[in-house]
Amino acid sequence: MQLHISPSLRHVTVVTGKGLREFIKVKVGSRKFSYQMMFYSLLFFTFLLRFVFVLSTVDTIDGDPSPCSSLACLGKRLKPKLLGRRIETGNVPEAMYQVLEQPLNEQELKGRSDIPQTLQDFMSEVKRSKSDAREFAQKLKEMVTLMEQRTRNAKIQEYLYRHVASSSIPKQLHCLDLKLAHEHSINAAARLQLPEAELVPTLVDNNYFHFVLASDNILAASVVAKSLVQNSLRPHKIVLHIITDKKTYFPMQAWFSLHPLSPAIIEVKALHHFDWLSKGKVPVLEAMEKDQRVRSQFRGGSSVIAASKSENPVVVAAKLQALSPKYNSLMNHIRIHLPELFPSLNKVVFLDDDIVIQTDLSPLWDIDMDGKVNGAVETCRGEDKFVMSKKFKSYLNFSTPIIARNFDPEECAWAYGMNVFDLAAWRKTNISSTYYHWLDENLKSDLSLWQLGTLPPGLIAFHGHVQTIDPFWHMLGLGYQETTSFSDAESAAVVHFNGRAKPWLDIACPHLRPLWAKYLDSSDRFIKSCHIRAS
Repeated sequence: MQLHISPSLRHVTVVTGKGLREFIKVKVGSRKFSYQMMFYSLLFFTFLLRFVFVLSTVDTIDGDPSPCSSLACLGKRLKPKLLGRRIETGNVPEAMYQVLEQPLNEQELKGRSDIPQTLQDFMSEVKRSKSDAREFAQKLKEMVTLMEQRTRNAKIQEYLYRHVASSSIPKQLHCLDLKLAHEHSINAAARLQLPEAELVPTLVDNNYFHFVLASDNILAASVVAKSLVQNSLRPHKIVLHIITDKKTYFPMQAWFSLHPLSPAIIEVKALHHFDWLSKGKVPVLEAMEKDQRVRSQFRGGSSVIAASKSENPVVVAAKLQALSPKYNSLMNHIRIHLPELFPSLNKVVFLDDDIVIQTDLSPLWDIDMDGKVNGAVETCRGEDKFVMSKKFKSYLNFSTPIIARNFDPEECAWAYGMNVFDLAAWRKTNISSTYYHWLDENLKSDLSLWQLGTLPPGLIAFHGHVQTIDPFWHMLGLGYQETTSFSDAESAAVVHFNGRAKPWLDIACPHLRPLWAKYLDSSDRFIKSCHIRAS
């Protein structure tokens, strides 16, 4: 059939397949139909006929056994869609459900080469074998189960590698310790008294802003100190007390002797310099010894944990994290003894060594603590539901009666890392003794009350003594939340790389590491000689 339209659109000629011609004259001034309407109507019916032809052809290709005319096939195809229904063919979905719900022995999948490895392989196999619904469901089930096994094993391997990377000492940090220890032994300038004799009275002067940093990581401590002083509006009022262990004391002293942060006042002190810690029984040391002994018996090694075939990868990751040396480090427990460490001070801000300070922190001293001891950011409210969704039930095991009786699982948790401690108010409480009581209870229960870290006993010990501060002061999760944007992190007062991906490790989040690395001096001879990169 051919359609001829005159240039004036006044005549339309239809030529059929047999060569017959029919003339249609269109009257321009018609009241009911205009020639434009007639023209578009003809075009519509022409395309409709072609549409019917295509649908009927598709039915023929599909092998539909029931013959039908073009219009009948069109109705068959359009009717269910127009009525909002779909065609059901027997009980195919039900048959598939029955197969998918049947248990599958995962051991039977080992060594089988006939299971499709990709979706493309699966579709090719189904088309080639012309499977029915049951065979289709069985093949799909086997493929998905195999993929789940491989995904689980890959996740556990990732967690194991991250555990090894985060628990080991990078050779660059080891190099820095050795070079500074050597410098301390040969260079008098690396053995300066910190602080100078005339500045010693400031160490107990409550008119200054006192910060406490406990760390055995020289590189990390240097970044915290530099970011604190550089962003302070009154650096001459800052006193930074750095506490380290015996092995790190000389290298730490050498670094801050050779890299002064004047006019700020820096004190470097080792734990063995504190009289109370070297005399008699110290609860923190006893607790660490017991904790290490119980963990070695209860946990096994990292390879034993990773070899588990039944536990969820997230549970495996938590157990691996519990083996991290920092959880049995004196540096991690020392904050509970701040009133004894600094008996003359009324208020301090305690800093972890995996933070970066990006603004002046002196306004923290203006916060009304309302008689509370610990000023901290809550971690159960915020836009990031992964990081800011922590409650007591996130850290404590409420299946144990002693925890369930004493605490509310829905109570909001808070964070260590940057805390304002009112030491004067602390001395009026039994926080420290409560802390060690619960540590002992956890050890007696084979670590069943909680499994890692000093935050769970901290949540218990400071229960009822926490003053909530604005989240602006402390942004968490940069060591495990890769979706944190650089702009959001840059706008926080303090960013905390809590988690395994510490900024000095190769596993750090690349887009967040510059927040930390900008406080490294790549031209420094120690940094350069140990190949410590800022990017």
